[in-house]
Parts: sequence; structure tokens; C-alpha cells
Amino acid sequence: MRSLLFLIISLFPFFCFSQAGTDSTFTNPVWDGADPWMVKQNNEYIYCWSANNSINISRSAKMTKQGETKKIWQVPASGWNRSCVWAPEIHFIQGHWYVYYAAGESGPPFIHQRTGVLRSKTDDVHSKYEDMGVLYTGDTPSDPASNVWAIDMTILEHKEKLHCIWSGWIKQETTDATQQRLYISEMENPWTMKGKRVKLSTPVESWETGGPLNLNEGPQILKNGDKLFVIYSCRESWLVEYRLGMIQLINPEGDLLDPANWRKTGPVFQGNSQVHGVGHCSFIKSPDNTEDWIIYHSKKSTTPGWERDVRMQPFKWKADGTPDFGEAIPAGKLINVPSGEK
Repeated sequence: MRSLLFLIISLFPFFCFSQAGTDSTFTNPVWDGADPWMVKQNNEYIYCWSANNSINISRSAKMTKQGETKKIWQVPASGWNRSCVWAPEIHFIQGHWYVYYAAGESGPPFIHQRTGVLRSKTDDVHSKYEDMGVLYTGDTPSDPASNVWAIDMTILEHKEKLHCIWSGWIKQETTDATQQRLYISEMENPWTMKGKRVKLSTPVESWETGGPLNLNEGPQILKNGDKLFVIYSCRESWLVEYRLGMIQLINPEGDLLDPANWRKTGPVFQGNSQVHGVGHCSFIKSPDNTEDWIIYHSKKSTTPGWERDVRMQPFKWKADGTPDFGEAIPAGKLINVPSGEK
């Protein structure tokens, strides 16, 4: 009996530590998938993704675990958006949830991709959604037939104005082996452009070129006080060279539609010998709002292709106010859960 009691006392710290470790740490990857988009709303984490030509929404009290999930939209049987659903994002604007997604009438080749918008019926993220149609992303708004290929749209609210930024082509092409650039436009409302698009970024730097098809895509907004950044993916999404670049608004009081008011830097985050092809990120605060986190996808192997999984890790800020994403953390390494999640 005395020996049994001694054994229990001896093992008690081990059991406590193991349980604490389970609650206080996690490892990457957190789940399968690509193009991760997460937003925090009323202490809930809203995660949005596509699967089998549908769009799904999860809401959870935790960043690292998906919660209640609902499929909010399925492609129609016919129309411009009946196939190839990519990279949806969800944003809460003026009392409604808006989902921006890329889709096309067919593919491959993926030459028909355009950007569509869904709007929630209520302020509940799991409410029903209505199709607000396709956004015009070309150069002649008066001619809807002149619309141009567009994916990865994100929303920027700045100085009480609504803007969108996306990845697109200069003109419509007959091949998807076409270079992609970043464009910006002011919006009249969450489903209508206002005026013409403006080109923000073209892949010209040494760290965003050199492959078979140089891309700028997956733009995401990151703010730090009055500093405004667009973090975007560059190089080829199917290769290990996929990485993140950054453009920063030089004068926050200046014109967002002036390309000269943006400065490019990079790469700001890239893979290593254990983490391959990092890209298409989003940014989120910890439950207690004391930490900044980057959520991104990476390739599952060095083989060219789109088998990817989702990862997350905290990041810091440099003395000049720019983000310091550090090194991509290898799979299996323990990471402390976001502050306030324990």
C-alpha cells in the first residue's frame, strides 16, 4: 500500500504536466487545406474555406480548433460561377457578412476565373446568403462584357472609404499561363466597384521572379497603428519557392490609388528546409488581443503541386513598425497556444 501511494505521488507531477501541455500547446499543421482566411468577431474566430465547390464557415472560441461548421453556399448548376471555387474570404461590413470568392464556368485551363460576392441575410455568420453577382474587375466598367480574370479579392476599409485589392490579368487571355498582378479599386458599396482599377504591384524584383510563371496574388491587409501593409504571395503557388512579399503605404494620409504611394519589400516570409512554399496568409489577434498571429498554408512536400496544409504562428514587430514574421516553424514543434486561449 505504501509503495502504491509512493508511485501515485511520484507520477502526479507527470500527469499534471501532460494535461497542461495538452491544453497549452499545439503543433503545426493545424488542419488540411489552403488559402486560410480567419477573422475575429465578438470573441469568436470565423474561419472560411472552400471544399467541393462549396463555401463553408466555422466559428469557434479558439483559434487553433474549428468549431460549429455550416456550408453556406454551393455552386449553381449553370452560370459563370458553376465551377473552380477558390480562396473565399468573409468580411463584416455595415451589418452584414460578405464573402468574396473566385470561381469560373469551367477549368482547367483556369481562364474564366472571376470574383463573386455573397451577402448574409442577417448579422449571423451562419445565416442564409444571397448571391450579389460578379464584380467587374476590368478597365471599362460601362462594358460588363469586358470583364477581366480576377482572384483572391480582399477588402480594405481606410479613412471611411471601402477599397478592394485582388490579383488579376492585364487583359483577358486564352491561357492560364499568364502573369498576375495586384490591383486596387475604390468601392461604391460592398458589391460594386467605383471607377477604374489601378495596378499596385507587378512581379519585377529578383525575389519575386525567376520561375516559369511569376505571380503576385493573395493580397492581405495588415495594420500596425497608422501603418498600413499589403502582404501578398509571389512566385509560383505549386513550387517550394512560393513566399510572401510586402507593399507599404508610404503616406497614410495620401492617396491609396497612387502606386507611387506604395513601397515594396521582400521577401518578408518564406519556407526553409522543413517548411515548403509558404503563402496565402491572413492575420488575427489572440483571444486577449495581446498577440499577433499569421495563418498561412504550405506545401506538404517538395513535389510540384497543390497538396497543402494550414499552419499558424505568432509574430512580432520591428522597431520601425514593420512586421517580423520570423522563421516558419517546422511540423511537430510545440507552439504555445494563443494568449487567452488556455
